[in-house]
Amino acid sequence: MTEAMNPELSIFSVDTLLKYMGNDDKALTIVSKIVRDACAPGMAPFEQAGAALREERLTDANKIFHSLRGSIGALGAKRLVAASLALEKSIAERQHDAIPALFAALESEYQLVLRDADAWLKGNALPGI
Repeated sequence: MTEAMNPELSIFSVDTLLKYMGNDDKALTIVSKIVRDACAPGMAPFEQAGAALREERLTDANKIFHSLRGSIGALGAKRLVAASLALEKSIAERQHDAIPALFAALESEYQLVLRDADAWLKGNALPGI
């Protein structure tokens, strides 16, 4: 089992973020905006990174993954963070054979985050948001 698939790591959880922000309606409004903004690009980062990898622009691909890890990692996406770190390391070390499988694993984790974030937004939206 890879670290990215470790069931003890979370796919998506903003509970801690909400708690630190006061766990009230104002916090919920702010966190909802953070979640929407972080997930707004959808699959575009993967399309861009995939193109960079195909064109052997490894530094560009790593920058995209690093940025994605930062924005989505703030949403408690520990499995995504682990998968991204593994892929970024393989890219940096030019382990070309490992990159396709790690890319697929990270893409899968990202899709799970988007799914869970969407479900969270639908279940926690305040009226008028």
